[in-house]
Amino acid sequence: MTSHITTLVEPVVTGHGYDLDEVIVHWPDSAAQPAAVAGVRREIKVVVDRDGANDLDEIATISRDISGLLDADPDVPADPYHLEVTSPGVDRPLTAPRHWRRARGRKVTVELSDADTPSITGRVGELTEDSVTLVVNARGRITSRAVALASIAKAVVQVDFSRPSVTELELCGLDEQEIEQRRQERA
Repeated sequence: MTSHITTLVEPVVTGHGYDLDEVIVHWPDSAAQPAAVAGVRREIKVVVDRDGANDLDEIATISRDISGLLDADPDVPADPYHLEVTSPGVDRPLTAPRHWRRARGRKVTVELSDADTPSITGRVGELTEDSVTLVVNARGRITSRAVALASIAKAVVQVDFSRPSVTELELCGLDEQEIEQRRQERA
């Protein structure tokens, strides 16, 4: 059912200028677990994202459009279900180039498959086809380090309450307008 729903909702999501990150379907078998049994819940979760800030009104519109589409599709069972259309959480692993691009300037922790350097924490800088530059601030000493994407076991954006310096953000490749916007977000 997940692939069918993905095929249905992707044009709706992209039509609103978003990328479809993931579709998660939890649909227990009705015969094995009737809906009347406490705790059994049918769910469809659609995760969407785009460059720039997500617009909650637009996500609500996407949700209404998807709901109407699913309700009208004869291949989606008529059983009651909960539909959630959401943006990715801050703890979403960075796995695709667009995730890295959208995280530019954000602080990340990168776990490497190389045992000599188990992890690096820094801000996401330039992204190429096969590497990402991390801007590392070690007690005021700012350095850049290129990391091969193939050597990354896991990468996650960190909740960051610090105020990065202009130098750090410039090294990440942000322009003056983006830097000013980031600094206002922290004010």
